[in-house]
Amino acid sequence: MKNILFIASESIPFMKTGGLADVVGSLPKYFNKEEFDVRVIIPKYTGIAEELKNKMEYVTHFYLELAWRKQYVGVLSFKLHGMIFYFIDNEFYFGSQHPYGEIYQDIEKFAFFDKAVLSALPLIGFRPDIVHCHDWETGLIPVYLKDSFQQDAFFRGIKSIMTIHNLKYQGIWDLKTVMDTAGLDKSYFAPDKLEAYGDANYLKGGLVYCDYITTVSETYAQEIKTPFYGEKLDGLINAKSGCLTGIINGIDYDEYNPMTDPCIPYHYDARTFRKEKPKNKRAFQKELGLAEDDKRFMLGIVTRLTDQKGLDLIDYVIEEICAEDTQLVVLGTGEEKYEHVFRHFAWKYPDRVSANIFFSDEYAHKIYASCDAFLMPSLFEPCGLSQMMSLRYGTVPIVRETGGLKDTVEPYNEYDSLGTGFSFANYNAHEMLNTIRYARHVYYNKKREWNKIIDRGMAKDFSWSNSAKKYEDLYRHI
Repeated sequence: MKNILFIASESIPFMKTGGLADVVGSLPKYFNKEEFDVRVIIPKYTGIAEELKNKMEYVTHFYLELAWRKQYVGVLSFKLHGMIFYFIDNEFYFGSQHPYGEIYQDIEKFAFFDKAVLSALPLIGFRPDIVHCHDWETGLIPVYLKDSFQQDAFFRGIKSIMTIHNLKYQGIWDLKTVMDTAGLDKSYFAPDKLEAYGDANYLKGGLVYCDYITTVSETYAQEIKTPFYGEKLDGLINAKSGCLTGIINGIDYDEYNPMTDPCIPYHYDARTFRKEKPKNKRAFQKELGLAEDDKRFMLGIVTRLTDQKGLDLIDYVIEEICAEDTQLVVLGTGEEKYEHVFRHFAWKYPDRVSANIFFSDEYAHKIYASCDAFLMPSLFEPCGLSQMMSLRYGTVPIVRETGGLKDTVEPYNEYDSLGTGFSFANYNAHEMLNTIRYARHVYYNKKREWNKIIDRGMAKDFSWSNSAKKYEDLYRHI
């Protein structure tokens, strides 16, 4: 039996701000239980729902020295889906509704968390063969493992994996503060270790000291070796490329299932979508106050409204996107300028644009089940989950060829009748617009071809079980 410990700052169903929580909470369920004992450890935030906190069981507590402070560490556990979750309890650091705050507070908070996790291991009776660390918040764990914890025989031989979910976020703060906080010797803050461009960098420390690096798609693993995507760490990524691999994330096929989804009024599968999917469209049009017409091309967007997601491209040609033969449904919040753009067009074209500037899981499911196409023109996208969800629901993705979007959406080829969606290569508004127009043309004028694209998309398997097999191979290798 191999013991694996997932360490992260968030996990469903306890705390979620993004895709990281889905990975940490969903992936461990799919490992072969006969060969792998996979457990998860996250902070115990005040913001975790009361009904979940009430089911947690006390395991142990102790006091930890962090720099000049002595801090209480409580450890609780919770069994879910046959899997054990642990929680590090400390109200000084985790007494908030939200996992992240000001970066200078987070720097100290996650130094505490990383040290507390390792210190707790001998007390909870679980010695992992591999600690699987996720993103910069866990970046000090591979460093600590090679440092003070080496003096204890319990920790010798424990391997570490660092998974990059988004290289843009690295945990950077000034050297002196991090030296004081982390309790590491000055020698660790050299340019070949934790120092980067005059500051200390948690993620860099994790990447330097871990045994293996993974990221969340094969294309992103290649992209981050280049200066454009490498966020100033491309030199290090290239130096460690021998132990770097990309494994695409999955989605929960039970939660995202058009046959059983409680959020949508009409259920369907690959056999019945031609008849049932338009009923969802009509019902959603009515709910949103759009013109009720199941023949009208409906384009969906579910995203954070930020530059990274390609919203500047949409802003540039939105008048042309909202043509008379198209309806646009947007769900998400983010930068004010983009919120205003969508609100303005919903005011200008109330029968064909719906701007929902909030987040609702139910609305997201309805968009996947009702729209004809789904737009993701990201500047960069390490993995992306929405395109997989839209494929699952028979909604044709239109994406830019980057990161996980390139790995999961096969562009339509009209000559060989292949492909599961539409894609464009350059980060260019008119290239995106032409791709939308081409998709719209196929929808209106080649309906049989359009339905075949949906057939191929719905036949794809992006469930977690595929990703889990690749991680299992990696664990065996390490």
